[in-house]
Amino acid sequence: MSERVVREPDRRRRRPTKTGTVLSEQVIVETALRLLGQHGAEALTVRRLGAALGADPSALYRYFHSTDDLVVAITDELIARAQEGAEPTGDWQRDLREIGLRIQHAYRSHPQAAALSAARTTGRQHEIRAVETILGILRGAGFPDRDAVRLYHVFVDQSLAFAALDAAVAALPAAAQAADSAVWSTRYAGLSPDTHPHIAATTPLLIAEMNRSAYPLALDLLLDSFASRLPARG
Repeated sequence: MSERVVREPDRRRRRPTKTGTVLSEQVIVETALRLLGQHGAEALTVRRLGAALGADPSALYRYFHSTDDLVVAITDELIARAQEGAEPTGDWQRDLREIGLRIQHAYRSHPQAAALSAARTTGRQHEIRAVETILGILRGAGFPDRDAVRLYHVFVDQSLAFAALDAAVAALPAAAQAADSAVWSTRYAGLSPDTHPHIAATTPLLIAEMNRSAYPLALDLLLDSFASRLPARG
């Protein structure tokens, strides 16, 4: 999808496509997510999107100027899904933990899209709501504004870094995932205590630990470190 600007009054059309679908930004984003999940990043072309929607590819330019514009919208959709159903409790650590785990789940549920989205900043509705929510939690907990902004930065970057890593693992073919997982119980379990005493002593623990995400523990450690920086009240 190359850059091509369509005049704003002409950007929206409500005629159904050949498949009876009425095009909208949301419908295109959801279709793009489905194609990414099935075929990877190479599916993100106007030709394939148009075919999946039953629409002339040129109709997509009424909603997105370019593929990058669509990727930004996909990013914002993942952010929206990470916030769906979240209910604040008033406990700042509990609320931030819930947000972090929701981010991980949303991105891991769409690993192909996560690879394109984790490093993007959208400036769109759902991202703005997320920034406002997280800053509100930190400021409400008592962190001064400078600390709230810095801790927001650390929290979001850690969440997205782990989300991207876990999504990359989830995006691997099943055979590659199984082979990587087996390395701990084959190669590492066979190392001699004479040459690798620390690995040999902890092999059962390594096998159990290294085949799951480290994010929940990393998140708890991060939030504990936040708490240690909280100014004393009163």
